[in-house]
Parts: sequence; structure tokens; C-alpha cells
Amino acid sequence: MTLKLVSVLCIIALFSFPSFAQDISFEDYNPKSTLVVPGEEIKRAKFPFIDVHGHQRRMSEQDMSPVIAAMDTLNLQIMVNLSGGSGERLVKAIENAKTNFSGRFAVFCNVNFSDAGGEGWIEKTVAQLEADVKAGAVGLKVYKSLGLYNTDVNGNRLAIDDPRLAPIWEKCGELGIPVLIHSADPKSFWDEFDGDNERWLELKTHPRRKRSATDPAPWEQIMKEQHNMFRRHKNTTFINAHMGWYANNLGRLGELLDELPNMNVGIGAIIAELGRQPRFAKAFFEKYQDRILFGKDSWKPEEFPTYFRVLESDDEYFPYHKKYHAFWPMYGLDLSDEVLKKVYYKNALRIVPGLDKSKFPQ
Repeated sequence: MTLKLVSVLCIIALFSFPSFAQDISFEDYNPKSTLVVPGEEIKRAKFPFIDVHGHQRRMSEQDMSPVIAAMDTLNLQIMVNLSGGSGERLVKAIENAKTNFSGRFAVFCNVNFSDAGGEGWIEKTVAQLEADVKAGAVGLKVYKSLGLYNTDVNGNRLAIDDPRLAPIWEKCGELGIPVLIHSADPKSFWDEFDGDNERWLELKTHPRRKRSATDPAPWEQIMKEQHNMFRRHKNTTFINAHMGWYANNLGRLGELLDELPNMNVGIGAIIAELGRQPRFAKAFFEKYQDRILFGKDSWKPEEFPTYFRVLESDDEYFPYHKKYHAFWPMYGLDLSDEVLKKVYYKNALRIVPGLDKSKFPQ
């Protein structure tokens, strides 16, 4: 065979067959599983449920009818709106919820930590908190900005356990309202950005989430501040959002729950951690069934079925809805009905005051 003929055949082959060396990045690599196993998507929760970690920032002015319609399809009976704000905005949000959508929304207020430590600041803040609760707020939501971004009157980072904030947490205990707090972010955001970092894909696609080891403080320090706050205010009930970023270390989270009886946890945005350890997670849910609350965090109705399937089914190897959060498959925990009822609504009815109990089986 001549060299010329070989060249012609190579050219023909090049255009006749797909390349075996596709130029594809890891970010784009997302193969469909060929595994065929029993199971199917669960689009509606088995029991009516309460979402204790909802966000509807425009509730004061928004027509919530489309949200209600979507909630009905999911069996979501009450959404706790953590973005109620304070003062006039909060009052309008509560009025809108009560007047047009009675019983379907509960509203938490928020605290503005700007200028903390200034003269008269704490008295004014506590007075506003009391006014917000009197107006109908049923809890306080604390954003992750406390411990990360908020500074005091002198421009210093405001620690979560700063003693100048103590009257706020004490007042919540006196008023009988829970504090739902989000502190820090996943620890991997503070770790080295390399091939050993399990959140590499998330940090690659969302680079603003990456932090240095001390930006603005070590992860361990921020979490320690949060736990200190729980210890110091034993008469206040706390809901630790995102399982306190210990859903990937349930052994340690169990130790914290044993030590801190006033701490509860929400499962918002960490279902992927639970879905990859079904046996250990199921045992954890059974042991701490009175301390775990359902929460989703972002209002995306199409993502709720992943939560239902992880909690309710015994399905194997099904996909998660965000590859950059979890490039691994999910497995169902197959929780019992009694545990499901507690996670879905019973714990929230006990912890959050003023919720309409008539919407739920007893």
C-alpha cells in the first residue's frame, strides 16, 4: 500500500468516525447512568409538610397565588418565610399573608447588625424585635453575614458569640420564638482549591464562594462561636440551618446534639450529603427524630422531589438535581412514617409558635 493511499484512507476515517478524544471538560462531563434499577420520582410528599427554610423576599407586595398553587402540588401546607425583614416591611408581609393566604405562610423577622455595639444600639434592636413579634413574626432568622461580613461600630468583624448580642438571644427565649441561624458555609470553601477538594466543581463554577483559610476567620472558629452562643443561651431554642454544615459528619453532629439540647437542625441544601450515606443517615434520623426539621432553602419546586425520594423511598442510585453540589448518586433512607411525620411537620409545630395545626394529621 502506497503512502499516498494510506494518507487518503486516514482522511476518510477522520471524517467518517467520531473522535475518541473528545475535547470535553470535567465541568461538562455528566454521563447518564446505564444502571436499570427499580424506583421512580416522588413528586408529592407522602404527608403534608412544613418548609421551615423558605425565602419569599417580596411577600409584602407579591401575589403569592402562583406559589400557593405550586405548594399544593407538593403537599407543602405551610412555608416559613425567613426573609420577613423588620418594621413596616415585615408588617406588610404579614398582612399580605393573613389577608390573602391565611395559614399558608409564617414569617420570621430579621435583625440589622450594622453598628452593633454603638450607643443605644442593643436597646433599640431588642425593642424592634419585640415590636416585630407583636406584629406577628413567629421567629428570628439570622443570616450567615453574622460571623462573615457584619462589623461592629468600630469596623471589626462581629463574632457570633459577641456578648454585646446576648440580649437578642435572651429576648427570643423570653418571647418563646426560635432562632434559625445560618453560620459560615461548607468547610471545603476554606480548604485548598485542588484535586482533593470535594467541592472543586462548585468552586470552579462559582469562584466567589472560595475563601482563604482565614477569610474572614477560620471555619472552625466561626462554628465554635455559634456553638458557644447555643451553650450560653440555654432557654432559647435554635434551629441550626443546613445541619450546621455537619451533614457529612453525622457522628460529630450527634455529639453536638447530645451536648446542646436547645439545638435543632434543618436539612435545607444538604440532602445530597444524606443521600450518599443512607444506612448511617437513617440511623441518625431515628435517633434524633425529635430534633430534625424539613427545610429546602431556595424556592425551586422542581427540586423538592429529590428530598421526598431521599427521605421516603428505598430507591438506589438516582440523580441529584445539581451536579456542582453533588456529582454522586442518591440512595433513599426509607424512613418510617412516624419519623417522616416528625421531620415533615410535627417538630415544626412544636418549635414554631402560631402555626395552623388543623392542616396536619395528629
